[in-house]
Amino acid sequence: MQNLLDPAILFFVFGLLAGAVRSNLEIPPPIARFLSLYLLMALGLKGGFALAKTGFTPEVLVGLGCAVTLAFAVPALGYGLLRRLLSRFDAAALAATYGSVSAVTFITAVQHLENQGVAFSGHMPAAMALMESPAIIMAVLLANHARRLQAAAPGGGAPHGLRQVLHESLTDGAQLLLLGAIVVGFLTGETGQRAMQPFSGDLFKGMLAFFLLDMGLLAARNFGALRGCSPWLLAYAVLGPLVHAGLALGLAQLFGLSVGDTTLLMVLAASASYIAVPAVLRVAIPEANPALYFGMSLGLTFPFNILLGIPLYSAVAHQLS
Repeated sequence: MQNLLDPAILFFVFGLLAGAVRSNLEIPPPIARFLSLYLLMALGLKGGFALAKTGFTPEVLVGLGCAVTLAFAVPALGYGLLRRLLSRFDAAALAATYGSVSAVTFITAVQHLENQGVAFSGHMPAAMALMESPAIIMAVLLANHARRLQAAAPGGGAPHGLRQVLHESLTDGAQLLLLGAIVVGFLTGETGQRAMQPFSGDLFKGMLAFFLLDMGLLAARNFGALRGCSPWLLAYAVLGPLVHAGLALGLAQLFGLSVGDTTLLMVLAASASYIAVPAVLRVAIPEANPALYFGMSLGLTFPFNILLGIPLYSAVAHQLS
């Protein structure tokens, strides 16, 4: 209940309700884009400032290593399961969607930990950036393999080269902004933190609430895309994130991560991308059904993680610490 009574979460719920009753309330796309970029920039600065205080330690390398391990393990596990239910192309697309991460879910989790007074490491935003691309690359390689197996019909699309996919994944504007903000925060340290406090500190909560309002509207409007979906797929949209969070918890326990870092690692593993990955998949795997992977990630998994998942992962991390 404490998490649900957070103003940002309540605005998300309000957005869900407004979308459900088909209100004409909407956030203009340019403003939504600005809010997204602001949140990534502020998050990167916060991570950079924290990293400047701790420096690069063995704990940082361990945390980043756990993130990269999950970035390969989650899509591989997802594809192996989804291939039993879907075509190779849809399975690869869904595996990439759930193997990648949601920046807004991560930012909401960061705000939740700050509200609870739980410390976390400054390298976790960098871990989020590292987890974005591996799932996309794996999905495109799997799709290319599927095309070769079926000897793609004329007009079906030629295999996408790994170099092209790497370029699209690693030069994404939002991801570059996040990494750049981390570097700026790390280089400027405490001086930069004092200078940017009104921007990255005071404004953050209100901007997050505004953006979650827009996310609630979008989530409500994507429920319709789930009509006709197999019950097994709908179950995967909720149970899959729990399994992925369990994998992250096991790694965190194995390497002795802090409560805050364990929570954020679980959130990253449990989240599903609904912005960066779908944009790449529409070009790289046009054979896959966008309504399926976009509807599941934004219509079910995102609301589940925002409303229930984040407090659940935090509670479990506290219990096992």
